[in-house]
Amino acid sequence: MLDGSVIGECHGRHRHQEFLKFLRQLHSAFPRWLDLHLILDNYGTHKHPTVRGWLAAHPRFKLHFTPTGASWLNLVENGAQSR
Repeated sequence: MLDGSVIGECHGRHRHQEFLKFLRQLHSAFPRWLDLHLILDNYGTHKHPTVRGWLAAHPRFKLHFTPTGASWLNLVENGAQSR
């Protein structure tokens, strides 16, 4: 946030495999002592058993879920899809 840089990737699919790849990218990009807070929608990919297992092994990741059906992230995603 301090320098405005963004870490992200665009994928053709939104499965747990792609989400795990993103989590691993974040894990390697930031110092191990730093807690990482992620704001996510309630898509099932973010709660997949494999993802939950990975997160249990990496407790510095703190997930915060937006309310179902009332997410500003839904607006962002809809805008991205219309492009």
